[in-house]
Amino acid sequence: MADPSTTQDRHGLPWAGLLALAVSGFVTVLTETVPAGLLPQISNGLDTSQSTAGQLVTVYAAGSMLAAIPLTALTRRWPRRPVLLATLLAVVAANAATALSPWYALTFTGRLFAGLGAGLQWAMLAGYAMRLVPASSKGKALAVSMGGVPVALALGIPAGTALGTGIGWRSTFAVMAVLGLVVTFWVRAAVPPLEAEPAHERIPVTQVLLRPGIAVLMLIAFAFEVAHMNLYTYIASFLSSSGLEGRVDLVLLGFGIAAIAGLWLTGALIDRNLRAVVLTAFTAFTGAMALLATLGSSPVVTVAAITVWGGALGAAPTMLQAASARVADSSLEVAQSMLVTMLNAGMAAGPLLGGVLYAADGTAPLAWTSLGIFAVVLLIAASMGRRAFPHIAQTLEVASDPPAPHPPTQQQTAENLPPSRSAS
Repeated sequence: MADPSTTQDRHGLPWAGLLALAVSGFVTVLTETVPAGLLPQISNGLDTSQSTAGQLVTVYAAGSMLAAIPLTALTRRWPRRPVLLATLLAVVAANAATALSPWYALTFTGRLFAGLGAGLQWAMLAGYAMRLVPASSKGKALAVSMGGVPVALALGIPAGTALGTGIGWRSTFAVMAVLGLVVTFWVRAAVPPLEAEPAHERIPVTQVLLRPGIAVLMLIAFAFEVAHMNLYTYIASFLSSSGLEGRVDLVLLGFGIAAIAGLWLTGALIDRNLRAVVLTAFTAFTGAMALLATLGSSPVVTVAAITVWGGALGAAPTMLQAASARVADSSLEVAQSMLVTMLNAGMAAGPLLGGVLYAADGTAPLAWTSLGIFAVVLLIAASMGRRAFPHIAQTLEVASDPPAPHPPTQQQTAENLPPSRSAS
């Protein structure tokens, strides 16, 4: 299997390709999150209730969760760039259909197909990015390619609300469809093609799950997302207890900025010590929840804790994907599809858990519950997660293609030594 990094990235990251991947993720996450800020307009436009309109968000996540593993397994024998382009076109088509559709059923179907494409895309992005660079830069490339996620999470709902108010909800989805089409052409031009996974490397999904560290990693990913979404889903209501109900937009903007900063720090550090990044992030999650649970009535403490929470969230996707790359060996995309599935399952279970707690006793138990889950996650990562989260990130090399030989030196030729091999 050819390694694009051998020709493209000897002196630096292939920024055009990595940024194209990042913007692909941005458009995909934006497509998922924007409807949450436009539910009143969408429900009026499609003549349905807001709760029914809200299922347009749910079906997208459900499609991603259900499709990631089977579609990844199905497409492993196909060249990778056409598959990636197909996922982008699915998102473009869904946004165009949403902009034009007069019927809820058609809009719902379009969102389902976009979710299917998104699940497959998330399974591909990490492996694609890391195959574009040498082993020493894989973590940094992963962080760059994932940069669109926190930006979209930070801007998705407020941007959708602002655009919907300014130009209308249908025009908002039309703009996203055009943006997605532009990104599709950008990916076609800037991202080099990659070959399909060789037949001898197509390990069955069940065998990938049995690799050392995979099961612990998937458990941690699910529990992390449950703990995060349990409170984040009801953050507006939670903020009212500290007198910040009128500043939800600013608090969430700060959350998003902190997430971007956390992603940047992760990119700078993850190639040096993956395990330290993981333990620091989960310690930050646990500490932030402890502050919110015990001192959440204080506006200053709440804002500080949410900022720490945002920084840790910025690190989480990249560190989990980097760990998945480490334990997956040559079956990276299958492991990523499992990770996507577990994260989306957590995204569904977290709001459900939070909804039960909120209905029973308001926002009071939410932070305590998230604290308990994050504390268990930290304990598992520290005590049982050494295979999933190794001390050094050089083990990310297992996701690389076989290294290419250098020409033998004169001394090696004279001594009849085997040729040296590059690190990439």
